[in-house]
Amino acid sequence: MTLARRLAAEGLGTALLLAVVVGSAIMADRLAGGNAAIALFANSVASAAGLLALILAFGAISGAHFNPVVTLSEAWQGGMEWSDTLPYAAAQVFGAFAGIAAAHAMFGEPLFAMATHSRTGTALWWSEFMATFGLIFVTSGCARSRPSLTPFAVAAYIASAYWFTASSSFANPALTLARAATDTVAGIRFADVPGYVAAQLLGAMAATVLVTWLHSPAKLREPGPDVRRASTY
Repeated sequence: MTLARRLAAEGLGTALLLAVVVGSAIMADRLAGGNAAIALFANSVASAAGLLALILAFGAISGAHFNPVVTLSEAWQGGMEWSDTLPYAAAQVFGAFAGIAAAHAMFGEPLFAMATHSRTGTALWWSEFMATFGLIFVTSGCARSRPSLTPFAVAAYIASAYWFTASSSFANPALTLARAATDTVAGIRFADVPGYVAAQLLGAMAATVLVTWLHSPAKLREPGPDVRRASTY
């Protein structure tokens, strides 16, 4: 696939992912009647199902990263060229904001609105570290051992991470930045974005180092020709 096609896939896929995440959060909030548990359950199921469908649809084109830390981890592990990481991240951020606008348009909200929802503090930063660490570990570990099952494993992990983290698992710098532009239940104040993104980057780095070490034991014989992984998924 040409770089242009891969970038188009990353941008469109990320836009659809944000539309799913934010749109389902708005719908759940409106229909749950104030029951936060039901709203979170609906949002988590919709987000995980949408993510699974999007990975299956776009994986063969761009790898279906939809997330700058997944892209950085993939480059670190030799799965893609470092020169492609910045264009990938740019496409993901652009797509994320487009997805916010698409979700808002469906629910009669302004296309963009500065978020006022406060999300900060040590517990939430640690939650984002853990959520991102797990995401990268599951993605990379399954890609090495059970590649055909990676989309299902990633979707299952995200569904669970909505519940076991205090932050409800953003685990994605592009998604985090874009959600500063929605003043709905899915939003995060722009002032709180740097703390989330820093935690996500640290979690991704730690997971990449560990999964690379675990899956790269000392060789007992001379290695064969280097075979590069074609894609995360």
